[in-house]
Order: sequence, then C-alpha cells, then structure tokens
Amino acid sequence: MEIKQFQDKPLAHYSYAIVSDGKMALVDPARDPKPYYEYAREREAKIVVVFETHPHADFISSHLQIHKETGAAIYTSKLVGAGYPHTNFDEGDTLQMGKIRFSALNTPGHSPDSITVIAEESGEYAMFSGDTLFIGDVGRPDLREHAGNMKAKREALARNMYHTIHGKFNDLPDETIVYPAHGAGSLCGKNLSSAASSTLGNERMGNWAFKTTEEDIFVKTILKDQPFIPGYFGYDVEINRNGADISESAIAGVRRFLDPRITDAFTFVDVRDEKIFKSGHFPGSINIMARNGEDKFETWLGSIIKPGEPFYLVLPDVNSQQQIMERVSKIGYEKQVVAVIIPVTESLQASGKFDYEAFRENPSDYTIVDIRNVSEFEENRFFSHAVNIPLPELRGRIKEIPAGKPVVVHCAGGYRSAAGSSIVNEKMKDTPVYDLGDHIGDFKK
Repeated sequence: MEIKQFQDKPLAHYSYAIVSDGKMALVDPARDPKPYYEYAREREAKIVVVFETHPHADFISSHLQIHKETGAAIYTSKLVGAGYPHTNFDEGDTLQMGKIRFSALNTPGHSPDSITVIAEESGEYAMFSGDTLFIGDVGRPDLREHAGNMKAKREALARNMYHTIHGKFNDLPDETIVYPAHGAGSLCGKNLSSAASSTLGNERMGNWAFKTTEEDIFVKTILKDQPFIPGYFGYDVEINRNGADISESAIAGVRRFLDPRITDAFTFVDVRDEKIFKSGHFPGSINIMARNGEDKFETWLGSIIKPGEPFYLVLPDVNSQQQIMERVSKIGYEKQVVAVIIPVTESLQASGKFDYEAFRENPSDYTIVDIRNVSEFEENRFFSHAVNIPLPELRGRIKEIPAGKPVVVHCAGGYRSAAGSSIVNEKMKDTPVYDLGDHIGDFKK
C-alpha cells in the first residue's frame, strides 16, 4: 500500500495521498492543493477521491477546490450536512480503488460527524483517524457546542469518544497503521505525541484512552485541562462544511501599499521579527511573527483577530507577500486583509527601550502580565504578583491591568509576549510597556 504523508508544521497537520493502479485518494487535504497535484504528477496517478473525516476547525481544507479542478469525488459522512457535492460515506459503505478497499467507521467523539477511513490491501490495514485517534491521545470533545450542522455538548461527545475507542476498532488487527490528522503542537488535543504514525497495537498498549476502561474516569480525564479554543475554530468548521473558495483566487486581489498614510481605523498585524518590529512599527500594531515554519502564526492570528475583523497586513518586503497570504488563507482569513503594507522607515515609531537589569533587580516596581494559559500559570508562577490574562483574551481584558507602574509582559519563551506586549502597548498608550522576551528563562525554576 503506497501512502504519502504531508505535514503542515505550523498547524501540526497531517494529510495523506494513497496510490493504487494509477489512481490516488486524498485524506483531509490542506488549503493549498499544489503539493498533492505535484505528487500525482510524479506518481503518474489521477486523483479520483477526497476523504474528509470531519469539518475541520483549525484549518481550511481544499476538498472542494480539488473536486472542481480534478473531478475527484468527495466522500464524507452524511451527518456533516455538507453544502458541497459529495458522496455519503458512513459505516457499512465501501469504495474500491485499484487494489485498495476503503471502508468507513462512524467514530464520534471529537465531533458528532467524524469518520475513520479504513484502507485494506492484501490483508494489510491502515486507518486514517482524523481527529479521533491521535498518537498517544484522542481528539478533544469541546469544539462543537456552537458550530457545525450537528452541535453537541462536550460531555456527550466525551462519552461518545469512550465508546468509539473501546468499541469501534476491535475488529482491526494490532498491525493496523494509525495515520492521524494532527501531531504534537495541535490544539485539537492536549497531549499528542511527536510521532507521525503508530500501530493500533501500540496505541492499545500505550494510549491512555485505551487503558482507561471506566467511562466516568475517561470522561473526567478527557475534559480536564484542555487547551484554549481559538476564536476562529467555529468559523472554519462552517467554511469546511460548505467548501472553501479556490485558494489562489482568494488571495490574488489583495491590494498592496508602500504609502503608509492610511486613515482607516483597522488593526495592523505586523508579521516581522520582533527586533525589527520594536525598532519601528505603525502605532497600534500587533506583532504576530511569521518568520518561518516554527512560528505558529496561523493559530495566533486566528486567536487574536476575530473572524470577520478587517486588518492590514504589514510585511518585511514585497517578496514575502505570496507566502504570508497563503498562510493567512490556511485559516480562511484572506478576505479580512484590507491591504498588504510594506512599511517606510521614517513613518514608524520605535518601542521604548527596556532596562532589563533594573527590572531584574526590582521586579516589584513593575506590573507583570503573564499571558500564558491558565494551566501553565497555575503550574509554574514565575512572579508571585503577576496578573494572568491569557493571550487570546488580552484585547478584551486590558482594563484589568493596573496602570500605576510600567508594564512587563511575558510568556514561556518569547513568541507570545511579542504579540502580547504590542497589544497592551496599543491599549495603554500612557503607560510604558515592555516585553520580557526570552529573558523569562532567567526566572524559570
């Protein structure tokens, strides 16, 4: 069985191409279909089917675009209520593609409409588990209370997940290869392994969900300490349920300005490195860095900027426009970009210079804002007098920050604090605001 795994590192997303007898099937494709088209060309294969395991919350899928451009049929559960041309693919349904036989299992838990796609060839099995079964974990059950065709309460979905894990995969052999839609770093689970695949036998032995046999304990465990839900998640579920526009068309018409004299009262999202940002930026800008694949720009853009909120996108140079706009489109925010701006140095303002040694000697002279998640804050408080406001909530909770002292913002490593300090600086214009950045390492215990 020929299977190719594709990785989108910033979103910790895995998608798949399966080839047999000159035909190709795709599972949970990313927004940009070009890598799949290139692989099809290399393998001299025709893309004939796209499987969607569920309407994804954290990224936009290219299933409808691939259908329009290749004629491939889209297979997904009838429970999705899909607004695009599709074939229902639920438990009992099968599809033969070359030597491979695909079948579906309805596996609710992460969402009520999730399916797991089983591929079998000559007695060998692979399962494409979407956001149901991860390596070392299972999908979170708290994302579909307010989004999608089928809404479901988190406890009900947690119980569904228990019965999925302990009942749906029993007929599959231990040698079945598990291919999930996400790995470590995804917000669709809380303790995902960095491994890209596993076997069902290994998961049965090592994954807490298989080992937890009491339903009530399972439910309590899966609901405890789930990470925050980015604001764009429900928005993306709806886009995926109806099918997204063609990605190239969606970003082609974005205007570009080199003239900084703009009077619209829209937010500036500046993707440049924090050092460059601090040396000069537009007043009121939010610094959400997109320097490389290590920066989780997509997640934080969708967590800080609301769906439908227009914004200017500030880039380091003209050549970066295509790449950054493609990253914006991965979460469906491309239509919110009013224009791309390449900044002119003389029009910018610099951040205030941070006297780190003065802070280190007397941190009590500063109001400290810890923008880590609540669970991170409770587990390890670096400063006893710090105010904890998680980054996704910061724009709406600025009034909770005392204004009598200079403000220092920190996270766990420096990436989030670059964004957080720029947000606080935007709102507290009469108070000095500083970013502790990677100096936070000096205070870790």
